[in-house]
Amino acid sequence: MNDHAHHHPTPKNFGRSFAIGIGLNLAFVIAEIVYGLRAHSLSLLADAGHNVSDVLGLVMAWAATCLARFRASDRYTYGLQSASIFASLANSLLLLVAVGGIGWEAFVHFNNPEPPATTIVMIVAAIGVAVNGITAWLFHGNDHDMNIHAAFVHMAGDAAISAGVVLAGFAIMETGWLWLDPLMSLLIIVFIVASTWKLLTSSTNLALHAVPENVELPRVKGYLASLPGVTEIHDLHVWAMSTTGIAMSAHLVMPTGHPGDAFLVKIGHTLEHDFSINHATIQIELGDGHCHTGCVEEPPEHDHDHHEHHH
Repeated sequence: MNDHAHHHPTPKNFGRSFAIGIGLNLAFVIAEIVYGLRAHSLSLLADAGHNVSDVLGLVMAWAATCLARFRASDRYTYGLQSASIFASLANSLLLLVAVGGIGWEAFVHFNNPEPPATTIVMIVAAIGVAVNGITAWLFHGNDHDMNIHAAFVHMAGDAAISAGVVLAGFAIMETGWLWLDPLMSLLIIVFIVASTWKLLTSSTNLALHAVPENVELPRVKGYLASLPGVTEIHDLHVWAMSTTGIAMSAHLVMPTGHPGDAFLVKIGHTLEHDFSINHATIQIELGDGHCHTGCVEEPPEHDHDHHEHHH
């Protein structure tokens, strides 16, 4: 007896936020490259390289939110919701590739430092604090969506990095220590890796269908086991369909028989409200023969009905 209780969350449309963020950051990247070359500032060019990767990341994240809104089809029965997971994964990998190039340049400039035009560096970096701060604000307060949260983390990180470049420029101006410029580049790398590592591991886990971090599987199993009439649970699976949608499937053994549709609707509501699981598929078994994962179909004489419940 297969029963489904599911609700597909409609991804919030952040199109305007993405458009503004991409436009602001693209203009700022161009300014950083131009003035970074003129001022011989590695930290400014490093920040520009980081911002290029973030512009690409914003483009991917925007594309993923658009794809996630596509309806299910006969071929893609879940729609394209998982595009947001792959965007988060690609975004984090892109950032790590970018820091490799920044690190190489930093080590080269430690041996051959060039005096930067500190005033230009500080002015451009200060503008970066404002640009990245505004962009981060556009995505603030959406921690439940990893894809949107990734955009916020990167933009907030960029604002902090730009502030660091301002401080480095001021310190060089006061002390004349040219090695502070490549040192700031290395500090930028540490900051990027630290802020990106959790995103990388989380998105990788979701891509591999691991249980999402915000779901405690023992609690879910405990809730299902506590339901009246349930004597056994098997084939319990929880995975992410997207960065916002979580699915679950489970077999409940109930020897006293199927308790009715209202029972399944209540389970669906509880799973969504208490565990953020918005697509639950539950199979009720009477205990006269378990059909574990791998069964193709049930025998015709098996006393099972099929119902679907949407809420």
